[in-house]
Amino acid sequence: MKKLIVRGNKPLTGEITISGAKNSTVALIPAAILADSEVVLEGVPDIQDVYSLIEILNEFNVKTHFENNVLRIDPTDMVSIPMPTGKIQSLRASYYFMGATLSKFGEGVIGLPGGCFLGPRPIDQHIKAFTALGAEIEDEFGVITLATPNGLTGTRIYMDVVSVGATINTILASVKAKGKTTIENAAREPEIIDVVTLLNKMGAKIRGAGTNVIRVEGVEELHGVNHTIIPDRIEAGTYITAAVAMGQGVKINNVIFEHIEGFIAKLDEMGVKMDVGEDSVYVHPSDNLKMVNIKTLPYPGFATDLQQPITPLLVLAHGEGTIMDTIYPQRTKHIPELNRMGADIKVDGDIIRITGPTKLTGAQVKASDLRAGACLVIAGLIAEGETVITGVENILRGYANIVENLSAVGADIEMVEDDQPEE
Repeated sequence: MKKLIVRGNKPLTGEITISGAKNSTVALIPAAILADSEVVLEGVPDIQDVYSLIEILNEFNVKTHFENNVLRIDPTDMVSIPMPTGKIQSLRASYYFMGATLSKFGEGVIGLPGGCFLGPRPIDQHIKAFTALGAEIEDEFGVITLATPNGLTGTRIYMDVVSVGATINTILASVKAKGKTTIENAAREPEIIDVVTLLNKMGAKIRGAGTNVIRVEGVEELHGVNHTIIPDRIEAGTYITAAVAMGQGVKINNVIFEHIEGFIAKLDEMGVKMDVGEDSVYVHPSDNLKMVNIKTLPYPGFATDLQQPITPLLVLAHGEGTIMDTIYPQRTKHIPELNRMGADIKVDGDIIRITGPTKLTGAQVKASDLRAGACLVIAGLIAEGETVITGVENILRGYANIVENLSAVGADIEMVEDDQPEE
């Protein structure tokens, strides 16, 4: 087990370059198996989720090579095998193999996925879409068996809730189906556009990505291509938040501003001074921050994944504010940890209430999930004294080189082996 030690209250200056998007990558990798020859993905982040997906690919007899952020995926000799347990169950994003194996082999056996526990995360919309396309589904104790006795046929599918996962899985399942599929009330996230861009390069016929109606015309085969992944907007938001909190002038590179417009608008409202360039954001030193109210919404609204990283910044702001997470209302495990460091935050039903500014002091805290971990790292950078963060494996699932990136701009942060067994 590892832990992070952050000695806080150090000014940050310099530059940080953002990696490829985690939430794109975990969908692009399963999408790549639909090709009949090698797919090369560039800008792949060096994170634990990628290694987990590579292990799953290898079990399917897919050849892979990962070096210098370039992942080669050769599905030429891929075989259809049941994957009811093991790696596939430990990783939430592995559910994209449901749509991909259904499309490629007309069958699949997949263990129901894990990942960060953020409250109920039903896959009923995925199942509804597969069934509408003509698949037969059995669910026995979290092991999903997919079969297509008569092949898949395009149809009209209306999503009851806007879901990135269900939208991508439906695209993967319908890309080789006979005829046309129309997905209505589709999610509009940039990561969906990224996946569709890859599939269209491979020979798919998909229109409407980035809008709420996506049309897929089935094709018979897909071929290998090269594709560069978009930058990670959540990582960008995380580092911009750290730069606002402790920066004396920090430049964040490889940022697509349009992807984080809702987030940047909130920082403007708080009084943060930023220069937004073509592919970078320069954050000026900011003090006397104003408190704001935040409501997370599907894209292009304020991202639920940035709710936790921005919370420590609100602790520094003047006034009273609220956070309402309409996507994952139970995403509050970071709050008791921040209060342990001296924050004044209450969880009141589905509303997080913050009073600021308060002074944070280092403490021993635990990262219960990926973005809670990012929140605690930022809190540690702000706090006086030493913060010790356990549950580091959750942070490494989604942030590549976080220690190196923050150290390079002046943070005092290190990762050490933890000899204490977890309680």
